[in-house]
Amino acid sequence: MPTGGGRICGAPLAGGVELHQSLPDALERELREETGLQVRVGAPCLINEFHDPDGAFHQVDVYFRCTLVGDEPPAPWTDPEGIVAHRLWVTREEMAALRVKPDSLAAVAWGDPGAILYDPLEPILR
Repeated sequence: MPTGGGRICGAPLAGGVELHQSLPDALERELREETGLQVRVGAPCLINEFHDPDGAFHQVDVYFRCTLVGDEPPAPWTDPEGIVAHRLWVTREEMAALRVKPDSLAAVAWGDPGAILYDPLEPILR
């Protein structure tokens, strides 16, 4: 995630932690597999909970600051598992025009003063 006027890459990942694998190691692997990007994972910067107020769904997401290592793979790049349809580098202004979750992501990504680390129980989008 950027600081100042940087850009952020958005790519919804779907995957999990393998047995005996740390969250940072799993994130590096999932990003490489699903977006082709090689990253170095830094500190966690946001924990967000999504839930369905009318059902049993409850998901906890942990967001980390990452640094791109090497070059971005050439376009077009296709996720071999077919999970990620596109990836996009955006400025904060461009992100404001997109529908993103969690609601606090931009404030945390760009390091706004007072940006929260824990964002509890955000209702899931339908």
